[in-house]
Amino acid sequence: MMDGGCACGAVRYRIHVTPMFVHCCHCRDCQRETGSAFAINALVERGQIELLSGEPESVPTPSASGKGQDIRRCPACRVALWSHYAGSGEAIAFVRAGTLDDPTAVRPDVHIYTRSKLPWVAIPEGVPAVEEYYSPKQLWPAESQARFKALRR
Repeated sequence: MMDGGCACGAVRYRIHVTPMFVHCCHCRDCQRETGSAFAINALVERGQIELLSGEPESVPTPSASGKGQDIRRCPACRVALWSHYAGSGEAIAFVRAGTLDDPTAVRPDVHIYTRSKLPWVAIPEGVPAVEEYYSPKQLWPAESQARFKALRR
C-alpha cells in the first residue's frame, strides 16, 4: 500500500496495488503543468485508489495528443493528484508520484517524450528512453499487461 495526498491535506488517498508501470514524462505539457522538468506518473487501476478524505475535482486539460486529459486536483490547494487520458479512460489513473507520502517508493520504468527533455536532465543508465511514446506490449511486464487487459473486459 502507498498513501498520498495534496499539499493542504484536504484530499488523502491510498493505493492498494503496485503500479503497473511508471513513466517519467518530459513533454512540454507536463513541464508546464508541473512547473518542473518532468512529471512522474505511476499507472494504477482507478479502482485500486481508495479516497481516505476529500474528493478531487475534475479539470479537463489539453494534451499533446489533442485528445486532452482529465486532471484530478484538490479543490482547495489545486495540486494535481492523478490524471485520466483519453487512451485509457477512467480505468487507469496516472498518479503523480510527487503526491505520494514516500515518492521514493516508485522509480521510472521508462522516460517518454525525451525529444523535449531539458538538456541538463540526465537519464539513468539502463532505463529505457523514447523520443515520444512507446508500445506497452514491448516494455510492460506480462503481469502488468494482464492487469490492463482485465480492465478492457
